[in-house]
Amino acid sequence: MVARLGRRRAPCFSEGKVCLCVSSVPLLTGRVPRMPGMVIFGRRWAIASDDFVFPGAFELFIRMIWWIGILVLYSIHKGRFNCTGGGLLHSYLLVLLILLAAIICAVSAIVYISMQGTISNPGPRKSLPKLLYTRLGLYIPELVWAVVGAIWVSDTDVRCERTVVNAVFGTVVASWVIIIFTVIAVVIVFDPLGGKKTLYLADDINRNLESSQSGQLFYNVKKTATRVWETRIRLLCCCIMQDDDHRVAFTSIAELFRIYFSDTDMVPTDIAAGLTLLHQEQDKVENCPKDPEEVLCHSSLSHVTDDLDIELENAAHYMQFAAAAYGWPYYIYTNPFTALCKLNGDCCRNSPTDSDMVGSDRLNFHFGSILKITGLQYRDFIHISFHNKIFEIPFFVALDHKKEAIVVAVRGTLSFEDLLTDLSAECEDLVLEDVLENGFVHKGITQAANYIYRRLINDGILNQAFTIAPEYKLVIVGHSLGGGTASILAIMLRNSFPTLRCYAFSPPGGLLSKSLADYSKCFIVSVIVGKDLVARLSMPSMEDLKRRIVRIVANCNRPKYQILLYGCWYEVFGGDPDNFPTELDGRNQDALTQPLLAEQSLMMHRSPSYNALEDESPLNSPPQYPHLYLPGKIIHIVEEASSRRWCSSDVKYTARWSKETAFSNILISPKMITDHMPDVVLKALNSLTEEKASCITCQIERDFHTNIV
Repeated sequence: MVARLGRRRAPCFSEGKVCLCVSSVPLLTGRVPRMPGMVIFGRRWAIASDDFVFPGAFELFIRMIWWIGILVLYSIHKGRFNCTGGGLLHSYLLVLLILLAAIICAVSAIVYISMQGTISNPGPRKSLPKLLYTRLGLYIPELVWAVVGAIWVSDTDVRCERTVVNAVFGTVVASWVIIIFTVIAVVIVFDPLGGKKTLYLADDINRNLESSQSGQLFYNVKKTATRVWETRIRLLCCCIMQDDDHRVAFTSIAELFRIYFSDTDMVPTDIAAGLTLLHQEQDKVENCPKDPEEVLCHSSLSHVTDDLDIELENAAHYMQFAAAAYGWPYYIYTNPFTALCKLNGDCCRNSPTDSDMVGSDRLNFHFGSILKITGLQYRDFIHISFHNKIFEIPFFVALDHKKEAIVVAVRGTLSFEDLLTDLSAECEDLVLEDVLENGFVHKGITQAANYIYRRLINDGILNQAFTIAPEYKLVIVGHSLGGGTASILAIMLRNSFPTLRCYAFSPPGGLLSKSLADYSKCFIVSVIVGKDLVARLSMPSMEDLKRRIVRIVANCNRPKYQILLYGCWYEVFGGDPDNFPTELDGRNQDALTQPLLAEQSLMMHRSPSYNALEDESPLNSPPQYPHLYLPGKIIHIVEEASSRRWCSSDVKYTARWSKETAFSNILISPKMITDHMPDVVLKALNSLTEEKASCITCQIERDFHTNIV
């Protein structure tokens, strides 16, 4: 028996000119409309029925100009088709006018229908597949006529006016360009799992989910989905040599992606719309006036203590080592006009011996860049490794005489191998004798830390360093992937070197379990700038982001094209956040606890996209990933104010101690990527230390003048 849909009207609250309410959508009494991927030719595609507005409008614009041009050409030369080949030309232009008119009508209808409804309410667009069949059918005569035009243009016996020949040649080229781009678009939106999904959906609604046949179907689709993701990763990494470690990593990452995307039916444009809505919602919350108690609490947290000043000064110093580990790419990035000249002039003067260096460094560019960034001499380096493969990342060991420290600097993500290490985000146990029973850690980063640990201890690198400078302390630093690796390496070395310190700059958020994060607070300092995405990145935070995107797109009653248009304007030019209805827009709590259309669809169907295919991961289930946190004590640097001019920009920063729980959610911002960059982190730290130094200087001068008086 097919269940029916009931409608219930959600309460509305007027605010300005926008009625803030959930649009009247079918509430679940059985089966709900699927969102939002289209089913065409019996399979689901990675495109929604409201994704044809912009490409359709662009094609309509091109077709209209094309049609008008052909019409003008036909009108001017009407009655002058008596040249050799003129009869075929007359027929070609006349049929082309009719064909273009039919295409324009079909595309206009597609654009109009695609503009109707909302992301989670595709009902008004139910006729779109038929229009697409019509439009695709018109490609057949267009292809035939493109071939006819090509034959006519290539015929050497044609003696018509050169203007006409050139116009027809342009028409033929335009036809083939559009056909080729259409084929490319079809390949892009093709979903390899589309047939499996529709097969699952077409199954009887009252099927026995516990039957062996359904279980085998679930297993086959899961296996196919993992294989598809593994193929995509292999293609992405086709330029690197692949061994057993790579194959294991590919399978692990593919399984992770398959699980994450298995319970969502959103296409890429839905995600883009959700992200821009979340950004505007977040900005509205940040712009809201805060309660006096909240402001007072915030101010106390922002107070810069002496301890914080010391750590900021140390962090600014050691960030140079973390940035230097990137080698010449970072040096050229920060000195685009002078770097190559300086490296060419200086790099080859002092070349290290083979025993000091592991891995290739063509033209000595990496080492020369490290020398220039750190300001050290060649004799200050104990060991340099440029060796790079999956789970094995470059690092160097140097003597820092200014701080009397032996510095181990670990490089961050700079290659496909590093990216695979980042994405190997499964959890594994880290057992430390006499410290903790168990602690969960990021698997890929832990393997990278194990590699460096073996090099430092088994190869005697640290013994060599402490033989040269026995009174120095050990400091481990790194940025991004290097920061995460440095943190776990510091935990491994803590028993052997009780006085060691670690400075992790922008480390990944999903790194340590709570017990390990608490244990590391006495010797690790993490530095995070602004809304850095990587510092908030973990599987639970990604799950939370997915839930927020689903909720906000399901609650918004605007068409997708309007969301994207205003979102692009807002991201580029700024302004006030648009008042799109969301769950924060003045609704009562009862309305917020009602199931949302998208979530109902995901829970009941296990998502028409990948159809969950497993009972353990519905959207509203408890988190299936353990919570992992940032390491150590956390310094959060925030941009306080900026005065931008045409030729310069003055940015001021504030720093405060923060808790690891403050980074459990991903914040959407144009700076979520740039705040992670090593040059931005170094700039923020230098700005804070220079400001502190200037304040101290001003205070000394003030005290001096006071004493004179």
